[in-house]
Amino acid sequence: MCDHAAGSHVVSPGGDRISDSSLGGFVENIEFALVVIDASGNITFVNKSAERMFGYARSDMVGHTLDLIIPPRLRGAHNAGIARVGSGTPSKLTGKTVEVAALRRDGSEFPIELSLSVWHGPDGVSMGGMIRDISDRRQRDMRLHRLAHQDTLTGLPNRFQFDTRLEEALAAGEQTAVLLIDLDGFKKVNDTLGHSTGDTLLQALAVRLPAALEANAMVARLGSDEFAVLLRGTGSPSAGEAAASSLLQSFEKPFEIGDHLIKLGVSIGGAVAPSDGGDAEELLASADLALYRARQQGNSYRMFEPDMRNAVAARRALQDELLRAIGAGEFVLHYQPQVCLESGKVLGAEALLRWNHPSRGLLSPADFLAVLESHSGALTVGGWILDEACRQSAEWRARGLAPISMAVNLFAVQVNAGNLAETVLTTLARHGLPADALELEVTETIALDHEERTLAPFRKLGEAGVGLAFDDFGTGHAALSTIKRFPLTLLKIDRSFIRDMLSQPQDAAIVRAVLGMARDMGLAVVAEGIETRAQEAALYAMGCRVGQGYLYSKALPPADFEHLMKRPAKAARKAAAAKI
Repeated sequence: MCDHAAGSHVVSPGGDRISDSSLGGFVENIEFALVVIDASGNITFVNKSAERMFGYARSDMVGHTLDLIIPPRLRGAHNAGIARVGSGTPSKLTGKTVEVAALRRDGSEFPIELSLSVWHGPDGVSMGGMIRDISDRRQRDMRLHRLAHQDTLTGLPNRFQFDTRLEEALAAGEQTAVLLIDLDGFKKVNDTLGHSTGDTLLQALAVRLPAALEANAMVARLGSDEFAVLLRGTGSPSAGEAAASSLLQSFEKPFEIGDHLIKLGVSIGGAVAPSDGGDAEELLASADLALYRARQQGNSYRMFEPDMRNAVAARRALQDELLRAIGAGEFVLHYQPQVCLESGKVLGAEALLRWNHPSRGLLSPADFLAVLESHSGALTVGGWILDEACRQSAEWRARGLAPISMAVNLFAVQVNAGNLAETVLTTLARHGLPADALELEVTETIALDHEERTLAPFRKLGEAGVGLAFDDFGTGHAALSTIKRFPLTLLKIDRSFIRDMLSQPQDAAIVRAVLGMARDMGLAVVAEGIETRAQEAALYAMGCRVGQGYLYSKALPPADFEHLMKRPAKAARKAAAAKI
C-alpha cells in the first residue's frame, strides 16, 4: 500500500502510468488489489489485481466514483468518510486493517480486507486502499464455526451450542426445560451390524427426534448415543412431560436402516428451571438424576423430583463407606454348595460376597452390589474375591477334602481392565490350583459386549481349562448370541424359572428347552433357586443333574461349608436343609 512518502508515483485521473517503472511493475503485479481515489472519491488508479478482483477493465473503473465497487447500502457511510478525509480531517482508519463488503461487476457481494493510506500529492489529497479478497477465509471461518457448534455426523447442534443456548435462556430469566435422552440398545447395533449402520441410525434419529417436538424445541447430540432437548419459554413440568411422552412414542416404530428393522428403547430424564435448578450445572444435574431413574425402569421417562437428590446423597454416602470398607478389609466370602440332585454330594461352590459392616452387621449383596459395581474400588474388590476364593479352595484341598469346582462372579470392570486372562492364570498358579478348579460366571452386562478385546481373554482362559458359566441364563435378550460367541462350558438356569415351573407351563417349557439345548451343545447345567423336593424331582425328570438353592443350603461361612463337605452326602443334605 502507498504511504505518505509515495508522492513520487501518484497517478493522474486519466490513468497515467507510475513514473518509476520498477515500482510500477511491482504495484501492477502484487496479489493485492490497489485502488487509488482523489478527494472527490473518483478512482484515479487501479492495478491488474483490482481488475481481476472486481471484474472491470481499468478503463471502466478509472474516472468513476468509488460507488462502482461499494454495495448500495454502504455508499452513504463511505462517501461521508471520503468527504471528511478530503476536507483535511485525519482518517481514523489510516494504518489499520478492516473487513468490509465490496461489489463485483456482476452484482455479487464479497468480503474484503482493506488497508487504507492517505497522502498529499501534487493534485491534493489522495487515498489508497490495498484490498484482499477474504472469501475463502470467511468460508473457512464459517466451517470452523459449524464444526464448533454442530455435530458433524447428524448436523444437529452439539454440546457446546446446547450449553450456550441453555446459558442464554437462563441468563434471560426464561422458563426453561431440558430433557436428556439415552438410547437403550445402540451399542448392540454397533457391535452386531457395524458402525456404518450405527451412524446411519443416528442420522435417522436426527430427523425423527425434532419431528416429534414443537418447532421451538432444540435437539442436540451430546455424545455417542446421548441427545438432549432444550425447551425455551416453558418451565412447567407438564410441558416437559408432554415432550418426553412424544419422544417416547416416536420410538414405538422401528427404524428402517438398509435391510434392517431396528427397534430401540429410550430412557429420558427431564428438569425445569428455575424450580429444579437455578443455573445450567444444577439443572442438568437434576435432569441426569431423573434419567438415572428412567434407566432403572427401562424404556420410560422421568421428570426430576426432589427426593431423587436424597437418593443420590445416600448413594454417595454408601460409596464413601465402601471405600472405607475396602481399606479396612470388611468384605468376606460365603459359599453356597452346588450339589448332585441324585446323591446330594457337593460338587462345587459359588463364592458370594458379604460385607461385615461395623454397625449394620453382615450385609448381603442386595444392600450394596449395585453401587459397588460402578465404584472406583470394584476392580480391587473383584481381584480380592478371585484371590480369596482360590486361596480357600486350595486350603480345602490341602486338608484332604474332595476337590470341587469354585465359581466366582466377575465384575465388568475386571473384563474391561484388559488383563483378565493373565490375572486369573497367575492367581491359579499362586495357589497351586489346576485351571479346571475355577469357574468364572459372567452376567449379561459382560456377555453383551461381543468385541474381540472382550472375547479374547475368555477364549484364552477356555483353552487353558478354566470353566465359563453364563449366570441367570434365559432372562436376557443376549442369551443365544452369547452361547454362540463365548467359549461357555456351563449354563445356570435363573431362579425365576425354577420358582414357578410347577405352576407355570411356560416356565417349565423354558427350563426343558434350556436343558435340551445344553445337552445338544455339550454344556453342563446348574439350576439355581431350588427350594422344594418337588422342584428337585421335576428337574431331575427333565434331565438336570446339578442344582443350587436353599433346599441344600444357604451361602455359608468357610468353616460351616467345610463341615458340610465332610458329612456323607445324604446326611449333609438333611443337615443343611434343617438350617434353613
